[in-house]
Amino acid sequence: MADTAGVKRTGRRLEHPQAGEIRVDAVLHALADPIRLRIVRELSDGHDDMACIAFALPVSKSTSTHHFRVLREAGIIRQYYEGTSRMSRLRTEDLEVRMPGLLGAVLNAARIAEGDDTAAGTEPVPAVGGR
Repeated sequence: MADTAGVKRTGRRLEHPQAGEIRVDAVLHALADPIRLRIVRELSDGHDDMACIAFALPVSKSTSTHHFRVLREAGIIRQYYEGTSRMSRLRTEDLEVRMPGLLGAVLNAARIAEGDDTAAGTEPVPAVGGR
């Protein structure tokens, strides 16, 4: 089987909305939670694919699983199994087609809110290609 990036994946499959099914209300709801926004920020900071266990989240494993499921079901991330690890990647291309500029604007606003001086007064973070 192959995912949307054309990379061959084997093993268990997880349900994801098709690109045309991604809804702005679900995306905004998912990004409104600070833990989920943190996950998305970490993925946007140059990481193509990350194992769920690689995130140092201040929540239990079951709560972490819930946050990843919400992001996956909203269409923000794509997850797949690589061995026993569940890998995650942003669906920036799909989101950019459905809601141009939204992800970059939310990530830029989050950086400004956290006092990141490099984000203030700049253009929104550009979409990361190939996801």
